[in-house]
Amino acid sequence: MKNLIAESIILGVSFVILGVLLLTGINNFTNRDRIVTVKGLAEMEVPADKVIWPLMYKDIGNDMETLYTNIQSKNRTIIEFLESNGISRDEISVNPPEIIDMEAERYINQAIQYRYNATSVITVTSSDVDKIRKLISEQTELLRQGVAITGGDYRYNTLYEFTGLNNIKPDMIEDATKNAREAAEKFALDSGSKLGKIRNASQGQFTISDRDANTPYIKNVRVVTTVNYYLKN
Repeated sequence: MKNLIAESIILGVSFVILGVLLLTGINNFTNRDRIVTVKGLAEMEVPADKVIWPLMYKDIGNDMETLYTNIQSKNRTIIEFLESNGISRDEISVNPPEIIDMEAERYINQAIQYRYNATSVITVTSSDVDKIRKLISEQTELLRQGVAITGGDYRYNTLYEFTGLNNIKPDMIEDATKNAREAAEKFALDSGSKLGKIRNASQGQFTISDRDANTPYIKNVRVVTTVNYYLKN
């Protein structure tokens, strides 16, 4: 008799436990279909830490040897200007001149005054952005020395870059994830639910752009993360 009572108690407890497990499983299964997808944004303004400054000038002439001599002389003038203002020789690269023989251009029908048209470029690559910006504003000194730096060619625009993305990535991802969670918690509160665990998440692509057209040396770094959360009753 005692064995029968004990077996009944054990059986009853087993049924209760089984019922709880089934109910929990059903609730979990139901909650898995209830998710909210949110996006978190993180933005940061950073100064450019690298600059590429091409100094481009043009020269014309009818005699190739004279043209070559003029280019060499102007290159020396530019390099001396740069080095006298604290630019190391390692930061300076001299590109071979691009020379067009105007007589060989078939589309030119009218008489030409100068046969050769040369484009020369000396490029400065530096991590001292402030120093280069100062020099850019002072490059009219080269005009006084007979070298006219030419602008307007998109191939030779000054470029500012930010190379320290890996240093700020962790903090930006943390901020973006935090913003996403805040949005998800607000959604859960408004819908009368509770926020559960993260179902999955994806980190968006980092983008680096100029803050505006007038300050290309200040960059805007941006990332958007997408997070899916479970919702609970």
